[in-house]
Amino acid sequence: QAQLVESGGGLVQPGASLTLSCAASGSFTMYLLGWFRQAPGKKREFVTAIAWVGGRTYTSGSLKGRFTISRDNSKNRIDLHMSALKRKGTDVYYCEDSTVATMRESKYNYWGQGAQVTVSS
Repeated sequence: QAQLVESGGGLVQPGASLTLSCAASGSFTMYLLGWFRQAPGKKREFVTAIAWVGGRTYTSGSLKGRFTISRDNSKNRIDLHMSALKRKGTDVYYCEDSTVATMRESKYNYWGQGAQVTVSS
C-alpha cells in the first residue's frame, strides 16, 4: 500500500527555519513528489515539487528563495527546507505525488496526515 508520511512540523517564531520530511513507502507510479500547504478555511496551495527521476524542481513563485526541496532516492524521502518563515498562523503541509509535471493540486494524490507548522511569536 502506498504511503507518504510527513514529519518535522512544530511551532516556530517568525523568521525561523524549519525542515519537513516526507518518507515514501509502498508502490508508486510518480513523476513528481511535492508539498502543498493549507491554512484553516483556505484552499490547498502548491509549495514545491521535485522530479523523482532527474531532480527537476518546481517552486511557487512567491516562495522561491526561501523554500527549497531536496530528495534522497536511497531513503525514498524528500525534504522541504523553509527559511524566513513569515506567514503567521497554522498551515498543514501535505506531501503529495503526481504522475505529471504540474502545480495543479487536482493532479496530485496525497496519502498522509500532513505536518502542522505554526508560526507565532
